[in-house]
Amino acid sequence: MPPNSQTSPHPLPASAPRPHSSHWGTFSAASLPGGGLDVIPDPGDPEPSPLLRNIPAALGPRGRVLAPYVRRGWLENGPGPDPRRGVDTYVRVSWDEAISLLVREFGRVRADHGNRAIFGGSYGWGSAGRFHHAQSQIHRFLNCFGGYTRSVNTYSLGASRTLLRHVVGDDAPISAPTTWPVLAEHTGLFLCFGGMPAKNFQVNAGGISRHRTAQRLAEARARGARFVLVGPVRDDLAAELDAEWLATVPGTDTALMLALSHVLIEEGRYDADFCRRHCVGFDTFARHVLGRDGTVPKTPRWAEGICGIPAARIARLARELTRHRTMISLSWSLQRARRGEQPLWAGIALACLLGQIGLPGGGFGHGYGATAGIGAGTLPYRLPTLDQGVNPVPDFIPCARIADLLLCPGETFDYDGGRYTYPDIRLVHWAGGNPFHHHQDLARLRRAFGRPDTVVVHEPHWTATARHADVVLPATTTLERNDIGGANQDAALIAMHRVAGPVGEARDDYRALSDLADGLGIGHDFSRGRTEREWLEHLYEGWRAGLDPAYAPEEDFGTFWRAGRIPLRGLREHHTLYAGFRADPEARPLATPSGRIELFSATIASYGYDDCPGHPAWLPPDPDSDPDPHPDPDPDADADAAPAPGPDPGPEAGSPYPFWLVANNPATRLHSQLDHGELSASSKVAGREPARLHPGDAAALGVRDGDVVRIRSAVGSCLAGVVVSDAVRPGVVQLATGAWWDPSVPEVATCVHGNPNAVTQDIGTSRLAQGCTGQLTRVALERHDGPLPPVRAHE
Repeated sequence: MPPNSQTSPHPLPASAPRPHSSHWGTFSAASLPGGGLDVIPDPGDPEPSPLLRNIPAALGPRGRVLAPYVRRGWLENGPGPDPRRGVDTYVRVSWDEAISLLVREFGRVRADHGNRAIFGGSYGWGSAGRFHHAQSQIHRFLNCFGGYTRSVNTYSLGASRTLLRHVVGDDAPISAPTTWPVLAEHTGLFLCFGGMPAKNFQVNAGGISRHRTAQRLAEARARGARFVLVGPVRDDLAAELDAEWLATVPGTDTALMLALSHVLIEEGRYDADFCRRHCVGFDTFARHVLGRDGTVPKTPRWAEGICGIPAARIARLARELTRHRTMISLSWSLQRARRGEQPLWAGIALACLLGQIGLPGGGFGHGYGATAGIGAGTLPYRLPTLDQGVNPVPDFIPCARIADLLLCPGETFDYDGGRYTYPDIRLVHWAGGNPFHHHQDLARLRRAFGRPDTVVVHEPHWTATARHADVVLPATTTLERNDIGGANQDAALIAMHRVAGPVGEARDDYRALSDLADGLGIGHDFSRGRTEREWLEHLYEGWRAGLDPAYAPEEDFGTFWRAGRIPLRGLREHHTLYAGFRADPEARPLATPSGRIELFSATIASYGYDDCPGHPAWLPPDPDSDPDPHPDPDPDADADAAPAPGPDPGPEAGSPYPFWLVANNPATRLHSQLDHGELSASSKVAGREPARLHPGDAAALGVRDGDVVRIRSAVGSCLAGVVVSDAVRPGVVQLATGAWWDPSVPEVATCVHGNPNAVTQDIGTSRLAQGCTGQLTRVALERHDGPLPPVRAHE
């Protein structure tokens, strides 16, 4: 295992606070005598994020990689597959020795196997900075080296981006949805599938200088807007919004959407003119909803038996949608499950039936509440960006198929109408991101990481990914380097001044990759001979010179750097999604084959995928469930004619895995970042990630607040601390992602710290998108009465 050292960081001399930025917002920070850090939220931010409390832990010695390390088995035996990755010991080496070893290995792999045998792994949340963006740095380096096998899409939106290209032509519902000021002024009813969790308002890729989402929602409520939350967790909408909670069975949103559509079509309440002028495939979709294609009619009574919402309430809700300017809000979480394409597509279809797409405050949005930037507006230009170059290697995988790539070389996979082959990966080079946080079935991922010849990881901390590397290069955190911070949804550019010296022997990715590039003979191609400061000035001035004069800042780089921040002009805060398309679909067509919204996609239908047909359909998220478990005995019955039995009371009787695990984003950190920080650590229960249970389920299991339960599935198990709460539906256990994986006591659990990906299944959403399915998993729970193993994840 990694060494445990108490070497102190090396702060800069105590000085005035220095401006900086993070995914949690802008702030200033000052190194304190003795190595502490004073983090001061931006006084102009109306709602500074509490996640800033985690930041000082970044500079502490706990869990930091303090020098280059090489795994003993790899150092002594040379490159090759090795199941000891993750359990072997490490040897400290110098930077020169580490670079020399890597130069030799990169050269060997390219000569013997070609560049397609190199996988370049990264993820976008490493830094809010524009230059020290780990993904850009490593991709630029590997492209200079001749290319690499890459990944496409993300764990967050793997199903969405693929589907949206077919249905609406691009990702505008994510990147440019109707903005919050418009919603606050015009929306009368928010129907929120998956909610708009306030915890997610805290973060934004690239940073955020003003947190205003909660304020905008409050303004809409004060004006009289009503909120309806659909989902298994009540606090996915803030309590002050007074939302009606429809506590659905997890993963059944599509069934509810189709039943709402059934009422609108059957009762003639849909906007036929909008469906005719702006959509294609309405007739096919309507036949399916009404059951005229040989399937069961999707009536409210049919949906009741699936989602647990009374049929009468479904019917009334459908009618209410037509009486208001209604926004159909579809959370990102909906598509992170088996057949995750379907709820997004069905939600778009429901919005089409209402006919309010393109009207202020109406239509649909995808991701409100996912980050602080969704709905905040967009800048009409790009920000300074490091050129990554061109990758000549055509091979790729969908992001969430990394374990398949490593375990199954030569096998084929389907993706978006094509059939591709997994290359034989010999070298994994990872900088930025932690797949042992994002990926599912971590025991399988560990086996996958044992297969390549060499794994190289840049990391500030001894994460599980670092612990499975052969060569670990100590990376600086954002606090230990200079950068430029900014996001396309924010009206400020931030000069991110270094606030502390490197911890131990840490180097930023740019310097580490420059040294490696020099050894490989591509040094000038990668670095262009520029220092960090010269790169920052080059990026800033090149960006400023290329802007429309109406938007270009007057400040040169030196003035910007001294000021600490400058305002950015042109943020489009008042925008209605598809307003132009609505007004004139002929002149402003969408980028779909038809130019319209595709309720039926001939392209998708041509692929012949049984797990993603050519129109929205109810496909159960549980692969072992009956595809039609509750057929409607009387399809023509009036939904209001008889009283409904009410929601499903709890766990599924007789099932080996009777609970639904909802693995959502945490409230006390961003993904797994700074899990040992003050705020994150304060949320732990018995030293483990908290798992929330309904009081009835807790009583049946004989557990109380503070107890520890063992959560198990078909692929693994984890320990978690109990929190009893009526904010979760009966039959549901909610366990946030991000607890660092700790497999140190496998005879007790696959993870003793509470990482839900110890129990989630590693399977794609469908053959169309192959997206992540980590949101929902069937599990069993039992009280853990044995000795509690210590948590060693942060050692």
